[in-house]
Formats: sequence, structure tokens, C-alpha cells
Amino acid sequence: MTIPTEPIGSIPRPPELLALLREFRAGRASSERLATVSEEALRDTLRRFEDTGSPVVTDGEQTKPSFATYPLQGLPNIAPDGAVITFADGHTRQLPRLTAGPFRYATYADQYLRAAQRLTSLPVKQAVISASALSLIYPPDGIEGYPREAFLDDLVREAARDIRGCLEAGAHRVQIDFTEGRLAVKLDPSRRLLREFIALNNRVLDHFTPEERRRIGVHTCPGGDRDSTHSADVDYAELLPSLLELKADNFYVQLASEKQSDRALAALRRHVRPGQRIFVGVIDVLNPEVETPEAVRDRVLKAAEYLSLDQLGTTDDCGFSPFEDDTSTGRDTAFGKIRSRVLGTKLAELILER
Repeated sequence: MTIPTEPIGSIPRPPELLALLREFRAGRASSERLATVSEEALRDTLRRFEDTGSPVVTDGEQTKPSFATYPLQGLPNIAPDGAVITFADGHTRQLPRLTAGPFRYATYADQYLRAAQRLTSLPVKQAVISASALSLIYPPDGIEGYPREAFLDDLVREAARDIRGCLEAGAHRVQIDFTEGRLAVKLDPSRRLLREFIALNNRVLDHFTPEERRRIGVHTCPGGDRDSTHSADVDYAELLPSLLELKADNFYVQLASEKQSDRALAALRRHVRPGQRIFVGVIDVLNPEVETPEAVRDRVLKAAEYLSLDQLGTTDDCGFSPFEDDTSTGRDTAFGKIRSRVLGTKLAELILER
């Protein structure tokens, strides 16, 4: 018996890379120098991933500006003054705003995947941003000559192309980041916005066969940035039934930091469908203390009380640094936590086998 375990995605960038990025954007560093340092960071990330014993690795999003905005960087029809997301500690993140159509990605995620695959022999997982998150860049007052319906058609096509490219490149898994799901309930308690998000993402997933969907997953958490969240105060029971309506086979669910984890696990047990696997979060990425393998083991055993073993996996609650300037978690801490997840999952396997 094996309980699969996978990371979510981002790893804190090395200080050298962050410093050079600031210099590059200020026009004081060359693109050649940035490419060299970025590859060094990627190589080091993959080496350290391998050292943890992780059976699946990611590129750590070392060269993404953020998990959400990588498709938009360099587009000529984007302005910086889009929707603002407020976190519990008061800090904010602002999305770009689309100024004209048509909408096309500037960057597809398979370029990150292929760069990582060249540097490791382990299976590589690739995270992509959800169509629902990118739908927020369309302005509320519309765009003349480019109605929202046309934008959504373009968005669905581009999001499907993003996933397709990763599958064709041999990704172990393609993970759709859907961290705005819980936020949607906070913004609209009627859950109409959540239903719209689910329907939009299912339009994307309709492009894939049942066999392809076995390699596609969806990640949910209440946001995780600078040791704060944007929607942890929303009852998970308001999200999870709708989440599991998405036409994917794998779900990565933040649980280690959840105050009512038993309630969430009970909701998952009620609504999980045959063929779906729940990767439960067993690592609290917002807590600077590195969990012991034994603590992880106990979280896995608790989840196994609610979910059958053929539908159980483990993961981290969230990425460790979803935005490139988030330095709230140290690089050593992130890899220490990943190592504990791998070891703790193995400890749980041994007990459950008996």
C-alpha cells in the first residue's frame, strides 16, 4: 500500500535571485545574467527537492512572477489597476486589468515544466492558474467591442491550451490553482459567484478525456501569502460540496492549518465521488515551526478515519511562496517541512498496513 504524496508548487526564491530580479526590473541587470541566476535557482531547488525523498517534484515556481499572473507578464493590453484582494493582516494584492481584446496568454506553463524536466529524472508536477481566477481581470464596466462572453470564450480556450501543453510535455500531474474558491463564498455568500467559477472551470475541463483528467487536479486553500490568508474565516462546508463537482480526479485540500479539520474531513467524506482522490494538507505552510514526521503521521491517520485509502493522498496546505516577493518562509524551512511530509506519510503507511 502506498499513500501518494505531492507538493503544491512554490518554494521561496534564493535571496540572490530576488535581489537580481529587483535590479533587472530597475534596468540595472541584463536578461542574460537573470537567465543564469534563474537556472541556478531552479537547479538548486530540484536538487533539494530530491534530497527530501519526495517522489514528485516541482520547479518551485522559481521564475514565475506569481502563481496567478504568469500568463499575463508582457501583454500589451494589461493595466496594473485591477481587482484588489485583501488579506486578514491588512496587506493586499492587486490583479491586472484587461484593457482590450482579444485575450491571449503571453506565457504557457509548459515552458516552466520543460525547463525543470531537463534537470531531474523524477516526475515533475506543474501548477497552472484557474480560468476563474483570470476571469477577474475583465473590468466590471466591460470593454467596448469585446463583450464578456467573447472574453470568456477566449479564456477557456487559452486555459485548456495551458493544461494541454503540460500534459503533452509529460507532466506527472497538472494542478489547477483554485485558491479563489473560498474567497468567492466570502465575497458572495449566496454562492452564485462560486457556482459561476465552478461552471467556468468545468468548461475548461470539458476539453479533456476521462483518462486525461486522471492526471489533472485542483488545489484549494484560503490563500497563503506573507503568513496570512484572505478567506480562512469562511466555513469549508460552504465550498467543499461545490469543489468536488469539478471534473477532475485529484483535489489538494488545505487542512493542517484548518481550525475545524474534522468538520472539513466529514464534508469530504460525504461528497467525494468514486475515482476522486483527496490529497489532504498535512503541512501548515504559515507556521514557521517544522512539523515532526510523527505529527504528520498523526494527521494522515486522522484523515484515514474519514477517507478510504484508495482515495487518500498527502500534500502541503499551500505553496510556500506563491508571489515572488513573499519571503515570510525560509527556504530551509520549506524543504524541512517537505521532508517531514514525506517521512510522516511513510510512517502512516506502516501503521495502516498493519
